[in-house]
Amino acid sequence: MSTRTLLVQTQIPQQRTIDGLIFPSVISVSSSPTNPPDLARALHEIQSQKPWLESLLHSSGALLLRGLPLSTAHHFNRLVEAFDYEEFPYVGGAAPRSNVVGRVFTANESPPDQKIPFHHEMAQVPEFPSKLFFFCEEEPGSGGETPIVLSHVIYDKMKKKFPEFVEELEAVGLVYTRVLGASDDPTSAIGRGWQSTFMTKDKSIAEERAARLGTKLEWMEDGVKTVMGPIPAVKYDKTRGRKIWFNSMVAAYTGWKDARNDPLKAVTFGNGKPLPGDIVLECSKLLEEESVAVPWKKGDVLLVDNWAVLHSRRPFEPPRRVLASLCK
Repeated sequence: MSTRTLLVQTQIPQQRTIDGLIFPSVISVSSSPTNPPDLARALHEIQSQKPWLESLLHSSGALLLRGLPLSTAHHFNRLVEAFDYEEFPYVGGAAPRSNVVGRVFTANESPPDQKIPFHHEMAQVPEFPSKLFFFCEEEPGSGGETPIVLSHVIYDKMKKKFPEFVEELEAVGLVYTRVLGASDDPTSAIGRGWQSTFMTKDKSIAEERAARLGTKLEWMEDGVKTVMGPIPAVKYDKTRGRKIWFNSMVAAYTGWKDARNDPLKAVTFGNGKPLPGDIVLECSKLLEEESVAVPWKKGDVLLVDNWAVLHSRRPFEPPRRVLASLCK
C-alpha cells in the first residue's frame, strides 16, 4: 500500500461559482484511519504538487487547505517554507502583529469585538506582498471568519454602478493619512506604532524607510502623522489581464478609527478632495454581498493571492488564534 498523502480537490457549502470558476478552491487530504496523514509526507506532497496548487490559486484567487496534519505555529512555518516563496518583510503595514516563529506572525491583533473591513494587504503602500498565508491554530468560539472577495468583480460592479466616481478614482488615486504613536496600541486595528512600522527607534532611519515607501512623515509631540499618496486605487493584473479594486478605501474610511485617528480624514481622493461617503458605504455593502466566509477549522490554511482577492475579519467570541505569513 502506498504511504503517499493524496491531495484532492473538494467542495464545501460556502463556495460560489463566479464566471464559471469555483471560489475559493478547496483542497483536502485523502486518508483513512489506518493510514493517517503524516506531516513530512504531506509537505512532500505539497512540494511535488506545487504547480497544480499554483494553477488552482491563479484561476480562483484563493486556496483553502483543509485536513492537513497541522496543529502548531512550527507546523505552519514548515508548510510556508515548503511552498518556497520569498518572505515579505512587514514594513509600512498598519496592523499590530508580533512574530511567533520563523516566518510566522500573528494576524491583526485588534480586539475581538472589532470588525476589520475589506482590504488588499498593504494596498496603502507601493510595496506589498503577492501572497498571504493564514493558519487557524485555534478555532473561534463563534464568528471570526476571514471573508474573501474577488477584486476584479468589485471593480466591474463599481464601474457599472458609479462610473464617474471610478473614473475620478482612476485619474487621481487616493491619499491615506494615519497618526501613529511610538509604541503599538493593542486596542486599535491600526495601532501599529511608528517604531514597529519602520522597524527602528531612530527617527532619521524611520524617515529614510518612509521615503523609500513614498510616505511623508510629520512629527508630532506624541507621535507622527504619515501621509501616503497619491497612490493608485485601481491596478491592472497583468497575469490575468483585468483591472482590480486594489485599495484600502473602505477599510480606512470605515475602520481607521482610534484615539489618534478620524476615519473620515484617513482617506481622500489623490487631490485632497473628500470621498463621497454614500458611495464608499455602498462599496462596503457590495464587498459583503460578493464575499465568501468559510468558518475556520483548526489546522485550516488559507492561501490568498493578494493580486486577486480582498480579505477582512468578522468579530468573534474568543478564543481564536489565526496566524499569518506574507510572501513576495
